Amino acid sequence: MKIAIATDSGNVAQHFGRCPAYTLVEIKDGGIIGKELIDNPGHQPGFLPGYLAERGVTCIIAGGMGWRAQELFAAQKIESIVGVTGPVEKVIGDYLSGNLQSGESLCNHEYREEHGEGHHHGDCRREQ
Repeated sequence: MKIAIATDSGNVAQHFGRCPAYTLVEIKDGGIIGKELIDNPGHQPGFLPGYLAERGVTCIIAGGMGWRAQELFAAQKIESIVGVTGPVEKVIGDYLSGNLQSGESLCNHEYREEHGEGHHHGDCRREQ
């Protein structure tokens, strides 16, 4: 399996689509067999799910992500884990040990047209 972690200066980035980079971690038999840092190719609506799926990603980790983006990733059979904070290396260790703490999306930027309907100021998570 391969996970993508939204990365900003060695920490989990607050917003998945607008982070500077992604840490891609390939995992096999409970251990890391590969890791690379790639630049964010750009925030374009609907682009990242296909881009990361083509790279073999099956799980993404971020501080926050809009609900529409989570739906687009789910359509690619990519699990979204949001509400995660801290150093990327610690998050990887927590993920591998089954101790990763997640929560509500931390995304809190203003409404932007490119996110689509339902994405409003101060609330990137889907109301349940």
